[in-house]
Amino acid sequence: MGLSDHLSQRNRSSSAGGDRRPANPARSEPGPSRAGAGRPAPDPLGDVRQRIQRRLAELLGPKLYDDMGAADELELQVRRTVAELLAAEETPLTSADRARITGEVTDEILGHGPIEPLLRDPSVNEVMVNGPHNIYVERGGRLEPAGVEFADEAHLRRVIDRIVSRVGRRVDEASPMVDARLPDGSRVNAVVPPIALDGSSLTIRKFSRDPFTVDDLIAFGTLTRQTADLLRACVRGHLNIVVSGGTGSGKTTTLNVLSGFVPAEERIVTVEDAAELQLHQEHVVRLESRPPNVEGRGAVTTRDLVRNALRMRPDRIVVGEVRDGAALDMLQAMNTGHDGSLTTLHANTPRDALARMETMVLMAGMDLPVRAIREQVASAVHLIIQVSRLQDGSRRITHITEVVGMESGVITLQDLFLFDLRAGTDAAGRFRGKLQPTGLRPRVLEHLAAHGVTVPLDVFQAGPR
Repeated sequence: MGLSDHLSQRNRSSSAGGDRRPANPARSEPGPSRAGAGRPAPDPLGDVRQRIQRRLAELLGPKLYDDMGAADELELQVRRTVAELLAAEETPLTSADRARITGEVTDEILGHGPIEPLLRDPSVNEVMVNGPHNIYVERGGRLEPAGVEFADEAHLRRVIDRIVSRVGRRVDEASPMVDARLPDGSRVNAVVPPIALDGSSLTIRKFSRDPFTVDDLIAFGTLTRQTADLLRACVRGHLNIVVSGGTGSGKTTTLNVLSGFVPAEERIVTVEDAAELQLHQEHVVRLESRPPNVEGRGAVTTRDLVRNALRMRPDRIVVGEVRDGAALDMLQAMNTGHDGSLTTLHANTPRDALARMETMVLMAGMDLPVRAIREQVASAVHLIIQVSRLQDGSRRITHITEVVGMESGVITLQDLFLFDLRAGTDAAGRFRGKLQPTGLRPRVLEHLAAHGVTVPLDVFQAGPR
């Protein structure tokens, strides 16, 4: 009989004897709580787990914070020590209780506490912590309660501090917002009080240990085989491509797949705020921006890195996301012999992407007329790929749009492929549509031919809808 069974039996006995006093007077009158849906019931194994954890810290001490290069050995030692402590524990425990305590203590000491199982779960795409007791996950494009919680605000802050310190960053009252990453490349954003009013917020967007390939995106319905072959030709033919989309629409995943089309013999320089791209080519130089230190010095911006990348003899420059004056440097790179560059930005449509790009160029502080900016954009960008998260939770490429040029002071676009929303949904509510050619012949075919890449014209032939 485990600890949980013993406690249940004791509570039944007390109730039968007429003793209506609560088992834990300190918890008999809980105050108002902001706990979210799915908050778990009090854990009867909690006291045992905390006791084991304290003893573990006393026994191993500094070893828990040594260089994580020997992480496997440290985990083995932690598990061995926990097993010894459990063997000496007087509280009766079942084998299931012991396995659970061992896993939870290991996650707390070496991982990320109660959210560690969520980070290991391949069905979870994103983990959202809204204070210590309110945790949600995204599965299949849908949000749902996670059913786990932190012990308190201090517990959550320890996990946040552990994450950001690994990448040399900090978060406190003076600097209450931070972007970081996990060792596997997952993107992390943390916000702490006083900015976060209801407790610290932690958002983790997971990256697959095995990055999605173009075949995966075809299987998901994100794009078709026909459009995948076209995009491969566009990347190999050194077109400058912008991936546009909203938050969580799959921009970085699409950019990662496009980057995989770059030939292995070319030199690639990547620039990111938080390193997420997972390229398999050998000749890759990865650069990551850096926030200022405690004294407000030492910041290295994306714009600094883009300018520096131009001096590194790149064949391709891949910028994870442009969101400020770095857009001007990116356009100049595209216009000065660095064809084949790739980047992403936040926008809802290809036309909005151009407007966003104009705005970001103005953020560079250069007093440029709008017409000059538009001419720069029109000559630099060849293709815009619009990615959207649809109502059914799926992520689809909805537009493949060519930037044609300038006409009467306005950048002209033509859609080469559009997602067919008119196909409706199936019984499960998922969209049946796919990318369909519009029948327009792109003007970039000559550019592709100049780089030895040919695309069959029947790819762009519109068929029956």
